Amino acid sequence: MDEATALDLLKPHRCLLLAVSGGPDSVALMLLCARWAERDRHDISVATVDHGLRAAARAEAEQVGEWARALGFAHRLLTWEGDKPATRIQERAREARYALLEQCAREIGASAIVTAHHADDQAETILFRLMRGSGVAGLAGMAAESRCGEVALLRPLLNLRKTALVEICEKAGRAFFSDPSNLDDAYARARLRKLLPLLAEQGLDAEALLRLGERAARADAALEACADAARGKALAERATNFSRFDPTALRDLPLEILQRVISAEIERLAPDARLRLDRLERATHRLAEALQERAALRLTLANLLLESSSCAVTLRPAPPRREARRDS
Repeated sequence: MDEATALDLLKPHRCLLLAVSGGPDSVALMLLCARWAERDRHDISVATVDHGLRAAARAEAEQVGEWARALGFAHRLLTWEGDKPATRIQERAREARYALLEQCAREIGASAIVTAHHADDQAETILFRLMRGSGVAGLAGMAAESRCGEVALLRPLLNLRKTALVEICEKAGRAFFSDPSNLDDAYARARLRKLLPLLAEQGLDAEALLRLGERAARADAALEACADAARGKALAERATNFSRFDPTALRDLPLEILQRVISAEIERLAPDARLRLDRLERATHRLAEALQERAALRLTLANLLLESSSCAVTLRPAPPRREARRDS
């Protein structure tokens, strides 16, 4: 995929919101959209988030607005209000950013948010997840298309290197900003970037990481297909807040497939739950053991009650916890 076809992912969406921070990647995205052959068929707006974490951030966001309007795009400046957390600041800033972008997209009627994540970001993400012991799905990296709440989240530049995006800006004579947090050792990503040259000397460069991601994505797709087929055979009953499985159909499934079958139903019943992989793995192990032994099992996962018996495996919202009885 090259610059000419990178934006094909955007075609199905008439109204789009570009997330542009002012860095070279997102400025290049804005420039590519400005000269996109399909531009006149789409309503494209730009949004910049001021997290309120740096003194220069507001002025930079306002400058992005000037660049966007010069290219003919409407611009929204979004602000992360309120007190800022003392810990996990980058993670929480990311959550706030996507929440603000989703709200803005819904307000303007955009069906998709477009970000400028590129191939080098993808390689970093794969390495970061590898170091965290991620599963196959995590090692596949970022998907070109996913969801951000009620709207699509598109990453059309995942096959372009950062150098190519910087070159787009330079050829257009367009300035851009550099985020100092990218070099701040207080953040894990910044520390990881300093390891990349050493890892590249040993053969684990960006290209190797991207190959790993592509192979993991193929494996993940194959496993999902198997899990979908198994779920179709095992599901005996499904309602808005309830799932019932035939335990016989689950008993002989490979552990990875069983885990994906249960995970998919958890995601359906509790879409806002944030379930850690290690907790899901432990629960799946316990379920597999109970199925093999024809034993009863009852546990809570993602605010759902998972029950297994010789007759059925069910998932439903967990009952509210009873408050501890107070002494009279």
